[in-house]
Amino acid sequence: MRILIEHAWILTMDEDMREYQDGQIVIEDEHIVYVGEAKNHDYIDEIINASNQLVLPGMVNTHCHVPMIPFRSLGDDCKDRLRRFLFPLENACVNEELVYAASCYGIAEMLRAGITTFADMYYFMDEVAKASEYLGIRAVLGETIIDQETCNAKNAKEALQIAEKFMNNWQHHPLITPMIAPHATNTNSKENFVEALRLARQYNTLLMTHVAEMDYEMTYFQKTYQMTPVQWLASIDCLDEHVLAVHCIHMNEQDIELLKQHHVKVSHCPVSNVKAGKGIAPVKAFIENGVRVGLGTDGASSGNTLDLFIQMRMFAGLQKTKYHDRSLFPAKEIVKLATIEGAKALGMQQEIGSIEVGKKADIIMVSLDAMHMFPVHDPYSVLVYSANASDVSDVFVNGKHVVRHKLLHKDVIQIKQNLQGVMKEFQEKAKELSKI
Repeated sequence: MRILIEHAWILTMDEDMREYQDGQIVIEDEHIVYVGEAKNHDYIDEIINASNQLVLPGMVNTHCHVPMIPFRSLGDDCKDRLRRFLFPLENACVNEELVYAASCYGIAEMLRAGITTFADMYYFMDEVAKASEYLGIRAVLGETIIDQETCNAKNAKEALQIAEKFMNNWQHHPLITPMIAPHATNTNSKENFVEALRLARQYNTLLMTHVAEMDYEMTYFQKTYQMTPVQWLASIDCLDEHVLAVHCIHMNEQDIELLKQHHVKVSHCPVSNVKAGKGIAPVKAFIENGVRVGLGTDGASSGNTLDLFIQMRMFAGLQKTKYHDRSLFPAKEIVKLATIEGAKALGMQQEIGSIEVGKKADIIMVSLDAMHMFPVHDPYSVLVYSANASDVSDVFVNGKHVVRHKLLHKDVIQIKQNLQGVMKEFQEKAKELSKI
């Protein structure tokens, strides 16, 4: 199958940041086989006219908890939401059926918003993988490891066994990349981290973990070890190129130097960070020190939306305000964080993140038809400061056309009804907890 996208304003996001204002892309099966100026091609099965649209690589969401859709809007302003709502509801109500239905819903939301790859940590990850496969999105998935009983494991040892089984089951899948995910530095022992990183090295995959996110996390490490969480990870030999550290809000110069030395990548989630009043991560310092950074939405329980457009806009405002510099992070650099830099953070830059010959055909089209999208002096500024998720018109993942103004081949109404059908116990328990 050869598809021609023509009359496209292409933002390739390649190393030279090449653009084509009336360009063409040819997709053959799952790969891009041509990108450039208009020309004649030997044979084409389908032609798509991309007039008045920006065409760019699919966005990369470097951190999410997609099955947590049911938690959206629950206790948003509660002081200790994690322990009052999240942990109790997970233990009481989360099961395979709920995880699958919620994952289908969240993945549909991400696809409609132009996200073609996401990295996720939660429980019952086989169900998240099945949902990803069903909807045709690229996913990097890891079973959560935590030092407490959870909805699918009695303890961390059992969780590690589940995680390794998951990694074995989903190796070599065209869309699913298994990883491992210790929950956080303050919720896992040294032994858990050492074993998790051993598995990440054995399977040559990522280890995703929350790091330097919470005030009480910082206090705990200072009182217990006279170290920061990053310094503690370094002291137990659990920092290397496999580690994707999420949040990294409370960081000092030594922490950033350790990330740099050990080639650790960072997933930055600006909306959830500030919604919870946690702080603004020093992304300027990360990037100046050569630390790879990608953008993440976090779960719908934390950031409420699975949408990288709002992350880009919030990122710009927060970083410019933090450093009192309007010129900091030009829009072009922010779009890179949502595409090619996100791919680099996941170690997938050879396959995705830019529109180049030989790469996977993960491509999105953003319509310029809406009133708020005119005029276009700078296409990157339009994407960061004007565009909404609803402006995404078309999405290709692995060469397959999965969105054309709506989700193709899948019924969003049915997906929502399926989730509503399995959420009844969850909603009743949430009402009980709200009264406490």
